[in-house]
Amino acid sequence: MSRLNTLFIICARGGSKGIPGKNIKPLAGRPLIAYSIEMARQFADDADICLSTDDKKIADVAEEMGLKVPFLRPAELATDKSGTYEVLLHALDFFRRQGKDYDVLVLLQPTSPFRTADDVKRCLEMYSPEIDMVVSVKPAATNPYYNAFETDADGYLHISKGDGHYTRRQDAPKVWEYNGAVYVMNVASLRKMPYSKFPKRKMCEMSEEHSLDLDTLNDWMVAETIIENKKKCQG
Repeated sequence: MSRLNTLFIICARGGSKGIPGKNIKPLAGRPLIAYSIEMARQFADDADICLSTDDKKIADVAEEMGLKVPFLRPAELATDKSGTYEVLLHALDFFRRQGKDYDVLVLLQPTSPFRTADDVKRCLEMYSPEIDMVVSVKPAATNPYYNAFETDADGYLHISKGDGHYTRRQDAPKVWEYNGAVYVMNVASLRKMPYSKFPKRKMCEMSEEHSLDLDTLNDWMVAETIIENKKKCQG
């Protein structure tokens, strides 16, 4: 793993429309943010783990786990329109004012409780200062060469990419989507531009199960079912 100064950051806003109070909602008896905090602790000391939140209840849960929350996020970075990019810069600037600069930032979103230490380790091992980011991905649900379509000026559907000659999905070029679980970012690059514009991005594939992102109540029920099924298999 890299010896570069690395900050692990968990962004947990208080407001949530899809799953009310999701960041501290108990999943298998533990608050959701606990999964990401415990994951970060496998790679870093608490001094290099930052929970960025606007919500005192979320901060209190983290501090009950022994993790000091160094600040509460300002109101302008706590709306549902606030961008993660600005939140990350806010955290980096906070630590810079404390006299600590970081080379690498690892973003662990709390909505990915099934990511494993091996998933994070593989992303870290792929990172080097010559690139902008390593990001975890899964195979895209829709393939623009095969089953994603756009409408033309007349309203007719056409394949999004390519000539539309692929008749089997497995023959089409592979495409990927971010799963939201792990982002390993070059801080120098991040200070120059949003990570959505990074030109040098490498992917680390994760399994479908590990990639589950909790955005809706249905996602939450799926997560609970997976955990219950694992308990039954282990019992």
